[in-house]
Amino acid sequence: MVLKCLQQKVVIKVSMNGSKSRSKAMKIAVGVSGVETAAIQGENKDQIAVTGEGIDSVCLTSLLRKSFCHAELVSVGPVAVEEKKKEGITLPIVWPYVSGVPQCPVYEIRHPSQYQDPSCSIM
Repeated sequence: MVLKCLQQKVVIKVSMNGSKSRSKAMKIAVGVSGVETAAIQGENKDQIAVTGEGIDSVCLTSLLRKSFCHAELVSVGPVAVEEKKKEGITLPIVWPYVSGVPQCPVYEIRHPSQYQDPSCSIM
């Protein structure tokens, strides 16, 4: 029997005081397996919403509790179809890959005596 995971949205209320703590919460959230997107939301910017497939919401809440002492699981549910329509088209980031060893420019160093042309009549 094959189980297909659906996109789900998890909202967690965390006691975050400043931008540094919000950044820390985002790093924790995106580090959890299955998380595809994470965003800060709420009136006081005290909620973090993550979406993805197969997210362990209890594990995520526990990790946030360890760092912030207070984290409350607000909601867990499937991603609404309307939400996907609002996102629009997003293009993936593509990094160029060059196979092998990266090549550097090669400069030739010559001794000043090599600059003299033997056919020069002045010297």
